[in-house]
Amino acid sequence: MEKKRTETGPPSARARDRGRATKRRLIEAAARLCEERPGTEVSVAEIASAAGAFPNQVTYYFGSKDSLLVHAAFLGLLHDTRRVERVGRQAPDAAAFRRNVARAVLAMPSLPSVARALATGIARPELAPVVDQHLQLLFRQSERFTGRLVEARGWRTGRPLAAEVRTFWSTALGAVLLVRAGAHGTSADLDLAGSLTLHDGPDPAGRA
Repeated sequence: MEKKRTETGPPSARARDRGRATKRRLIEAAARLCEERPGTEVSVAEIASAAGAFPNQVTYYFGSKDSLLVHAAFLGLLHDTRRVERVGRQAPDAAAFRRNVARAVLAMPSLPSVARALATGIARPELAPVVDQHLQLLFRQSERFTGRLVEARGWRTGRPLAAEVRTFWSTALGAVLLVRAGAHGTSADLDLAGSLTLHDGPDPAGRA
């Protein structure tokens, strides 16, 4: 009898595993639907159906649909940034890195959903910590990626790496928020590449 309990695990552990799996499915389903239907309202029933879950599980695990959509938006952003990193690694020099990464970020399909998540964090203070948690993860991952590339390529930056990545992402996300707020213009009006200070060669102590 004791052996059987050891093999199957306690009910509470199984319930936690099922709960984590359900939460993951809901986040992934919401992210997929938002990417497939940008700018279109996605209902709780649609998300639950796509995840193989019940609508009331959205409230049970996330508290609200808005909270789920914040998690989903940043999951989509995480997937997109992996593609951006591949673009960055393929750049032959720092100038190409600045140009190609900026272009790739502005074309990310997750940006509208992330802009909505940021606006939600402003409108609903109880969700601001959730937004901040995801932003800090984005900053840390971007800083690690950029730091490894700078070290491997012998590049230099005009500011500390932490400030570099926060300045870059603040510029990109701020631009999307402006568009959502009704500002006219296109990505061609934004010099996102110019917010990066990466250059070829080590930091010269006494350059001419």
